[in-house]
Amino acid sequence: MRAFFVILHRWAGLPIAAFLFLSGVTGAVISWDHELDDLLNPHLMEATSSGEAIPSLQLAKQIEARHPEVNVSFVPLLPEEGKSLAFSVEPKVNPDTGSLYEVPYNQVFVDPITGEELGKRFWGAPWPITSENLVSFLYVLHYSLHIPEMAGIDRWGIWLMGIIAVIWTLDCFVGFYLTLPSKRRSRVNGTADEAAMEDSSTIAKTWWQRWQPAWQIRSNSGAYKLNFDLHRAGGLWTWALLFILAFTAFSLNLYREVFFPLMSQVSQVTPGPFETRTPTNFHEPIVPQLSYVEVIRKAAKEAQRRGWKEPVGSVFYAQQFGVYGVNFFYAGGDHGSAGLAPARIYYDGTTGEYLGVREPWKGTAADIFVQMQFPMHSGRIVGLPGRILISVMGIVVAMLSVTGVYVWLKKRKARRKYELQSTKQWKGAVGASRS
Repeated sequence: MRAFFVILHRWAGLPIAAFLFLSGVTGAVISWDHELDDLLNPHLMEATSSGEAIPSLQLAKQIEARHPEVNVSFVPLLPEEGKSLAFSVEPKVNPDTGSLYEVPYNQVFVDPITGEELGKRFWGAPWPITSENLVSFLYVLHYSLHIPEMAGIDRWGIWLMGIIAVIWTLDCFVGFYLTLPSKRRSRVNGTADEAAMEDSSTIAKTWWQRWQPAWQIRSNSGAYKLNFDLHRAGGLWTWALLFILAFTAFSLNLYREVFFPLMSQVSQVTPGPFETRTPTNFHEPIVPQLSYVEVIRKAAKEAQRRGWKEPVGSVFYAQQFGVYGVNFFYAGGDHGSAGLAPARIYYDGTTGEYLGVREPWKGTAADIFVQMQFPMHSGRIVGLPGRILISVMGIVVAMLSVTGVYVWLKKRKARRKYELQSTKQWKGAVGASRS
């Protein structure tokens, strides 16, 4: 049985090693996406004007007037002192072609005081890589590899990384099993120690003594043993965190396809509009019949009824689903620095019908578990310490990938050498017998 799991671990780990190395390195970096973006792009992120801010909805109309080929799809409503406002935009349908306009940007940065446009960029653009899109390039690379749209589907990379996450999740248990001591009896003077077998405390102590080396790293025993120990002990010491990263990667990438349907089968989950609606074709967006003003008014009234204290912080429209989402938070509370995502109310973009609500730490146990997936994956659920830990774990994942491949190559080389020597010895024996 152990030999089978060794083979399973080898052939599960090898195909995903490069992907995990890439995800580990990028994950370590994007834990600090907001900070790095601010550092690399002060010309977009900073606003030095002083005075009274122009209402964000007015700024959104100005953007659409300057760029008639786009609709504003995300409106930040709470300007921070010294910061610009980042509006998300999506292309309209070109009436001449029936397809979306080809627009080389999806974010517009505006000075909230003067209304001046500070710049535009394409968040997540695969090429060219510049200081403006470096962080978002790494972010998209982390979960989808920038695999392009094919056959009208733009989720190939997301699905691929989701499948890799499933393999990784299962392999966590296989790897853990292989660190356990084999079921050989302890030997004393060449015979089974009967007293030890009868004393459960002695059995446990003996078993731990045999397992203890798996937790240790031999630093002065050569490159192979060092890499082997780093792979085995590194995986053991961080096993719980590795499992969380693997499982949440699966849940996030295969959320609609696998995770939510499974959760619905085993527990009571409250579906939202993105779980119950099928998105339209990319080039056939649903045009909203309600304005941002009407939706915000509805949401503010509903929030007041519920007793929420937070103001309306932002609003977005998902044109493939025909859904408005209104987020409630204080200024700066949307960066996801700690805890779960802000409270949100959903409305139908065509009829204005109320579609549901998402409240942090509210709902069934399954609802809360679903809410926790991204905060756990990013470490933001416990704030700054969690983000530091996730950065460290990104390096650990990369290290485990490299050491795993190194150990396999060394063992493969040793096996080939042994097979070659055996073949030579066999040929020599055959030649001697013939002579």
